[in-house]
Amino acid sequence: MSSFTAPLEVRQIPRTKYWIVMRGFDFYVDKPGGETIHVPEGFITDFASIPRFAWPIIGHPAGEYAQAAALHDWLYSENAGEQGDTYIKRPRDVCDDIFLLAMIVLFVKWWKRSVMHRIVKWFGNGGWGDNRKPIDLTPEG
Repeated sequence: MSSFTAPLEVRQIPRTKYWIVMRGFDFYVDKPGGETIHVPEGFITDFASIPRFAWPIIGHPAGEYAQAAALHDWLYSENAGEQGDTYIKRPRDVCDDIFLLAMIVLFVKWWKRSVMHRIVKWFGNGGWGDNRKPIDLTPEG
């Protein structure tokens, strides 16, 4: 069965939308040819890119799916080559499907994970490209 190896431990970077992973964690993908994906301590995530108007319906970007969102950010970042020469290249749709699997593991309601999965499938291309840029840690106004 797919699973996370440790709970999510993060700290928000003051006056930004970013969070830093304080303790690395693994996600085991129980699929044919299963693998373990490691998200290291120090990785910076902005969790789910949910517009503020949708928060009452979907929830805060660091909601119940936060660990799945951090994993998804790592996968997008890893595939952009930001993690050095040891990364595993995965197609974007595979990263999106791992995000869905991680939300299932976290017991995110079926309708919410379905909506979030569809949104990253339809609109995730912008985030895929964003992870090729340096993160701006300038405080928000």
